[in-house]
Amino acid sequence: MCYNIVVREQNPFLEPHIVPLQIRAKGEHSMKTTILLRQVTITDDVRQLIEKKIGKLDKFFLDNAEAFVTLSKKREKEILELTISAAGSLFRSEVEGPTFCHAIDTAVNVIERQIRKNKTRLEKKLREGAFLDGGASEMPEPVEEETEFKIRKKSFDLKPMTPEEAIMQMNLLGHEFFVYEDQETEEIHVVYKRKDGAYGLIETHK
Repeated sequence: MCYNIVVREQNPFLEPHIVPLQIRAKGEHSMKTTILLRQVTITDDVRQLIEKKIGKLDKFFLDNAEAFVTLSKKREKEILELTISAAGSLFRSEVEGPTFCHAIDTAVNVIERQIRKNKTRLEKKLREGAFLDGGASEMPEPVEEETEFKIRKKSFDLKPMTPEEAIMQMNLLGHEFFVYEDQETEEIHVVYKRKDGAYGLIETHK
């Protein structure tokens, strides 16, 4: 398989200290793939395997879809984050495994499961015929579509606070996330607990 280097001016998923390996496979309906390495190195064989595995999702997405893969290590585990941007939607999975080669299989299956659980809602955004026999799933277990969302509504008054105060309030409530009004910007922000034990902050803008 041959590869072209792809140069992109902007990448919303790229952190400043990470150098991307940007690859586009030649061939029909091949998704552009950017691999980001966080203090790890990989061989060409591993890089090609990751791109090939992601190619299994080509049957769902139109030609403008892009895949972003972040590779890192934590203790003895290798961590693979896969994000696909397609038709205004984001699909994401994060997997820990003994090797990146094992993790990519699970990550791809997670995203296919997300697609199949929401296939009716996503149908207009996906490639025509994605769910016909020619696009049969290779997943070990069948996926039942989630036809109805059970939504429990809550309402509360937003209070101006700092991110630190919001995190404290979240922990006091025993929640995984907390919505608040930032006291400096007056914008709506969200703090949340990350899987690695740290905290995340989502800033919204009108």
